Amino acid sequence: MPPGPFVFAHLADAHVGAWPRDPAVRSALRQSFLSALRVAEERGAEFLLISGDLFHTPVPDPGEVAPVAAALRRFVDQGRRIYVIYGSHDYVAQRTSWLDVLAETGVFLKVAPEAVRAEGTRWSLPFHVDAPTGARIAGISGRSHGLDREYFRAVDSESFRAEPGFKIFQFHAAVEEYLPEGLRAHIHGIRVADLPPGCGYYAGGHIHFTYLGEGPGGGLLVNPGAVFGTSRTDLENGQAGRTHQGVVIVTVTEGRAAAEFVDTAPRDAVHLVDVDVSGKTAAEARAELERRLSDESGPGALLFPRVHGTLADGTVASLSLTQVARQRGPSSGTVHWDVRDLTSASPESSTPTTESQLEEEEIRRLLTETMLGRSWLEGEDGERRVRELLRELGSPKTEGESRQDYSNARLASARRILGVRPDSSDG
Repeated sequence: MPPGPFVFAHLADAHVGAWPRDPAVRSALRQSFLSALRVAEERGAEFLLISGDLFHTPVPDPGEVAPVAAALRRFVDQGRRIYVIYGSHDYVAQRTSWLDVLAETGVFLKVAPEAVRAEGTRWSLPFHVDAPTGARIAGISGRSHGLDREYFRAVDSESFRAEPGFKIFQFHAAVEEYLPEGLRAHIHGIRVADLPPGCGYYAGGHIHFTYLGEGPGGGLLVNPGAVFGTSRTDLENGQAGRTHQGVVIVTVTEGRAAAEFVDTAPRDAVHLVDVDVSGKTAAEARAELERRLSDESGPGALLFPRVHGTLADGTVASLSLTQVARQRGPSSGTVHWDVRDLTSASPESSTPTTESQLEEEEIRRLLTETMLGRSWLEGEDGERRVRELLRELGSPKTEGESRQDYSNARLASARRILGVRPDSSDG
């Protein structure tokens, strides 16, 4: 007999703590997640599925964690449940993450404790029973750069499939059949056939792009998209309506699931400004930027100007972009510049002047000069690996952490990012 009707919520890729250099954007992201949680409560969700990357790093700033943990605790104190798997950002080998801490305090249950398995090892898929609804919930946590693909191919899901009731499978991996066109050449994921068959709902994550499809055997296959996003591309896709930014409310009736996407990101506050300065002098370009930002400014506005083209004269530094942003005053909103495609006719003008530009310049140098011939650093995946590596190696030593523990942790993280096993040779 099919289980009685019930409602649950599903989200992924909240990335709380992302946008580290932009407090206002970071706050908007956090509020998007908290709004998604309120929607789940208001819609009567029995439980919440978080399919990876709740946090942007395994150990985010406690100031980011505190309001999220408090909201999750209130959700659970209402008699609801939260089921979580690791994502590629909040999983870390040989160290404790905030997910582990929150799980220990009873805020949520980790569905997939099998964080690391030897390649090729056959294993049986564990599952949990959500007692009030009778739903069976299983999952496989995500790992960086698709290192979890072998887990799917080696899993034995027979005992899970034989269970009665409505079955849910959580995962944090790209599904190749549902990759956006622009990502298919850069990301290698799993196939639909790699998922355990026989589930009524497949709760995906990892790709910051919404899809709604069918899993093996006919169950609903859903990726909710990022709650807010971690890049300008994510924001552009959300503003254009190509993807959702929020939470999925799932209603199960007579054993069949129906999904409703509810957006919680503050799209009205996000202003994507495109400014082409080709052929303009530095003075003309600066005047144009000031005018465009003035047109878009307002209390709480999150401005994302993409400045591109080649200046006719002057240097990029002479635009004084930081000053352009500051002179508008704090009540006019915050500015996040994108100047990756901004150059000058003068050779010296491309010298980076801000921390963000310096980072972009160094990443480009690493990818184009010192890493030639290394396929694992090609394309968008390669750039992401370098970014993760720079961020991880720049993590400060925490209070009370020994020098040896700090060194071991950085080495383990670098191996995780680069996909190198501890017993592998350095070459």
